[in-house]
Amino acid sequence: MPTQRVTFPGHDGGNLAARLDLPDGPHLGTALFAHCFTCSKDIPAARRIAGRLSAMGIAVLRFDFTGLGHSEGEFSNTNFSSNVSDLRGASKYLESKGMAPGLLIGHSLGGAAVLRAAGEIDSVKAVATLGAPFDPSHVTHNFGGALDDIEKLGHAEVSLGGRPFTIRQSFVEDVNATNLAPAIASLKRALLVLHAPRDQVVGIENAGAIFDAAKHPKSFVTLDGADHLISMGEDAEYAAEVIAAWAGRYLDLSPPAPPPGAPEGIVRVSEADQKGFLQDVNSGPFHHALADEPLAYGGTNQGMTPYGFLAAGLGACSSMTIRMYARRKGWPLDHVWVDVSHDKLHVKDAEMPKGEKVDTFKRVIHLIGNLDSDQRNRLIEIADKCPVHKTLERTSKVITTTG
Repeated sequence: MPTQRVTFPGHDGGNLAARLDLPDGPHLGTALFAHCFTCSKDIPAARRIAGRLSAMGIAVLRFDFTGLGHSEGEFSNTNFSSNVSDLRGASKYLESKGMAPGLLIGHSLGGAAVLRAAGEIDSVKAVATLGAPFDPSHVTHNFGGALDDIEKLGHAEVSLGGRPFTIRQSFVEDVNATNLAPAIASLKRALLVLHAPRDQVVGIENAGAIFDAAKHPKSFVTLDGADHLISMGEDAEYAAEVIAAWAGRYLDLSPPAPPPGAPEGIVRVSEADQKGFLQDVNSGPFHHALADEPLAYGGTNQGMTPYGFLAAGLGACSSMTIRMYARRKGWPLDHVWVDVSHDKLHVKDAEMPKGEKVDTFKRVIHLIGNLDSDQRNRLIEIADKCPVHKTLERTSKVITTTG
């Protein structure tokens, strides 16, 4: 997944730092990600969601709001309205590159910001929020006793996530004056609300209020066990999977024609986590799976092993070939399933080097239906005619080049 470091002007003219995660293959759509209050574009949830979407052909721009992360400007001079303006600036930047965003994703207060900004960005077709507050003033609960000092002095220092931030009265007044209900009701975009039921920062009742205020099409997904920052890898992966699957219904992700000589197109495999072995496996924008290794081999066991995929290919092709033949013959085959296991066995063939091992696939075919013995035997024979079976039985050639 290639990533470009880019900048664009924020609401006050200062440069906002961003990462543009681009697909390895064809660019089929664009998403814009807004991070949580006082967070940055590089939090784990943002990285994983961007990685998953880019793997299916959707470029993702994630940026630091003014005064945060690597962006210019003073955070103390910002407020909720300036965040919305920064979002519009990010959208204009993407539009100038011919990549107008079709999907907005916002986390926490960034989720409230995308709800507010979506109606002003014509290209947007879908909006997803994670742990977003229905009322932006909810964020002031994090200021505790400092609210009195902010009101008296016009500003005060508060500790958020273990870091000091100066909050001004203008920020408090801005969030208190913001009412998202009209913007949500008139969104006219598909909406996905994701929220953790035990979120200790933004309660689950906020998700309910957002969902109730929105009109269809709208969806609500619970992030069971996740914290507000979606800091656990498995929670970020689940959120990424849900958003990717949902977005495919509302974005036009029509891929270009496959290259000559590759009738099934390109299967792209890319790292999803550089710490282990997790891989994103994509065949076009709509078909995705995870490949991994078991825990005992240093993986996270979130997907099939490479040999598991190979065995799955043999099983699927065998079942399809049997069904196709039985359908053509009009035979009463009610159901078919195929069990496939893989092993490496020592070769006893005299033509093979002594001690050499060969890959052995054991295939057990189950046929359900009122079939006579001749029909059953014929269907078992037909399984050997499946293209994957033939490929595995003959020598294949792998041609490798660098990209």
